[in-house]
Amino acid sequence: MPRDRVEMRYTSLVGFARRIRTIIGALAAVTIFGVVGYLLLGFPLLDALYQTVTTLAAVGYREVHPLTPAGQVFTMVFIAIGVGTFLYSITVMVGVLVEGDLQRYIGSRQMDSQIRRLADHVIICGYGRVGKATTDYLLATGVAVVVVDRDADILAGLGDVAHLVGDVTNDDMLRNAGIARARALVVALDTDQDTVYVVLSARALNPDMVIVAQARTAEARDKLVLAGATRAVNPQLIGGRRLAAFALQPDVAEFMDVVMQDGELDYRMQQVSIPSRSPLAGHTLGELDLPSRFGASVLAVRSPHQGPFTAHPADDVRLEPGSVLITFGTSAQVQALNREAQPGT
Repeated sequence: MPRDRVEMRYTSLVGFARRIRTIIGALAAVTIFGVVGYLLLGFPLLDALYQTVTTLAAVGYREVHPLTPAGQVFTMVFIAIGVGTFLYSITVMVGVLVEGDLQRYIGSRQMDSQIRRLADHVIICGYGRVGKATTDYLLATGVAVVVVDRDADILAGLGDVAHLVGDVTNDDMLRNAGIARARALVVALDTDQDTVYVVLSARALNPDMVIVAQARTAEARDKLVLAGATRAVNPQLIGGRRLAAFALQPDVAEFMDVVMQDGELDYRMQQVSIPSRSPLAGHTLGELDLPSRFGASVLAVRSPHQGPFTAHPADDVRLEPGSVLITFGTSAQVQALNREAQPGT
């Protein structure tokens, strides 16, 4: 969607809220004006309020008390001001209902409330082909997501899935998506320039989160990592390698696809982190005997601070705080191992 259409949608919602506040303020002001005026004319407070409301609504009831000439002049002035304001407010509200601004505003508020309740979710920036595939996979694995895109039309199919319409290069949009509470950010935008800008902003807003960015060119990968991306991925490069893998080793490639993506197969390849104060930290794999205790196999171990992988680790490999295990097993087996790895278990 063109940027000007996005701004028009956003401006429409902001304008709606401003119009509602203006209407409420105007009605409150003329009501106070009428009540104060009738109080000065000698009406009791309840009678002054009743006279104000009936005059403002133009229902045509008689005066609560006989009006002096001054009261008649005040009432005529009040009718000119108050009834005009009241009828204008009704006209604006009818227009809001007809144009659908109220429904969009309520939907926007409900979505904001839903997002505020999320934590440990993944933010998807851009809902093109890559963003949609990423969203579908995360939802299939039970991970909460917030999708942000400029095009409201392509987000319409998400239904109840949390999403925001707007320009993600705006820091406020990242804040509204709950970046302070998110576990990861996936950036799949149309240009590398926008992607670099979002990565820089996201890293400043949440220094500890995982940021995965789509690089449209090989040259952009290094720049995205320098900007703060945890990983920079070139889909074309990965796609080419996958095609080559299927050509040379089709069974291996198919097995990896099934393990990583097939929702019908319970076996998964997943990572398990060893945080500080983990009961597993400081022990060797032989001492822990994880396959016998949990059923999940340890395929590789990564040393702390993003060190190299040790494939098919020996029993004497000692797990340090910050290590990552690459495991293979059922979801239940890996979850049990992950629970055991957490402090306080």
